[in-house]
Amino acid sequence: MSIRTILVSQPEPENNKNPYLSLAENYDLQVDFRPFIHVEGVDKAEFRDQKVNYAEHTAVILTSKTAADHYFRMAEECRFEVPTSMKYFCISEAVAFYLQKYVTYRKRKIFFGKQTIIDLMDSIKKHKKETFLLPCSDILRDSIPKALDKEKINYKKVVLYRTVASDLSDLESVQYDVLVFFSPSGIESLLKNFPDFKQNNTLIAAFGPTTAKAIVDNNLRLDIHAPQPKIPSMSMAIEQHIKSQKKAKK
Repeated sequence: MSIRTILVSQPEPENNKNPYLSLAENYDLQVDFRPFIHVEGVDKAEFRDQKVNYAEHTAVILTSKTAADHYFRMAEECRFEVPTSMKYFCISEAVAFYLQKYVTYRKRKIFFGKQTIIDLMDSIKKHKKETFLLPCSDILRDSIPKALDKEKINYKKVVLYRTVASDLSDLESVQYDVLVFFSPSGIESLLKNFPDFKQNNTLIAAFGPTTAKAIVDNNLRLDIHAPQPKIPSMSMAIEQHIKSQKKAKK
């Protein structure tokens, strides 16, 4: 079956960062974008039920821009003025720079890793005397608290937002040759919206091992998988699959 239509279960990237544009042009494809999940912030009552006091923490670990947004949102809702002495430990440089939306950027108070909690641990260990707050979603990766626990870091986890399934009912009669997923939550959303979903000839692509596992665990067929050696991105994996199809037809 030749690929003509692709649905990517994420928001459309900015044009200069959209690797699917050239893919669509080179192979005459229709590539659509639709988030299968979205984030909802917990309300003040849910926050208070967790018995977390912002004032008791001298440092914040931020694993995403979303975590930063909801940390400051809840501070505002609770009328907590974040002190200028607060230290910020960010999972990546991009998150660190994003903090300029909320605070004056000072290198002595903002630390960042390359992309994982392991990269960030050296900075965190140098400030072990701090009392850390970890704002997160309801589906925080186990690797983050495990890394903090291993180093006996004094921290408190607080759920400030949830990842929930988006309403996809308008897609019920729409068929795509390829469905592309980037998280297990995307698979959950698909099956929540369409509990009678039958894969049939639809190809399913997954980015990352946990997404691939979620597809297999839900008795679906995994057709395209990234990253792989020499195929670091999803767009490259799809292109490789298309090339393989063309070779097989010859």
